[in-house]
Amino acid sequence: MTPRVRIEFDCLPMRSLGRLDVPLDAPPELEAKAERVKAALVKHGRHNTFYLHNASCTFGLTNDDNVGMLEFRFEGTVLTDAEDRKAQGCDLQVELVRETCDWLTAPVVAWFAKTVKEAVLVEFDRYIAAGDLRRTVARMEQLAAESDARAGFLGMGL
Repeated sequence: MTPRVRIEFDCLPMRSLGRLDVPLDAPPELEAKAERVKAALVKHGRHNTFYLHNASCTFGLTNDDNVGMLEFRFEGTVLTDAEDRKAQGCDLQVELVRETCDWLTAPVVAWFAKTVKEAVLVEFDRYIAAGDLRRTVARMEQLAAESDARAGFLGMGL
């Protein structure tokens, strides 16, 4: 059975960030995203903080996605305990992007936007338990070390 809450995200450990400058020829979307990451870094710091992006949360209110589905996009920071074993809180920007719910009202949308944050905390704990956080941090540290060894150049694909 398909889970009635589907959450997907890419995770960027803030401690893995080195240089934060954006190339002069970067597209506006990339520049805007870099500015949001910088703002999150200033607000929450590098340690025990993770930036979630390319993220969505879909609620199925019935067993048919054509009737009673709410899809939210979100982006922002998850904060963990000192050992990165449990999510402690989050600072997310949440936006309803699609719905198939004829009976939807503004207060319900607001309530579900808050529920996205709670659901993300639960899912991030599952992410940690599955070992994905450890692998993500190791991969980002390896990329940073390779970049430093090559004076910031990783190749044509990056």
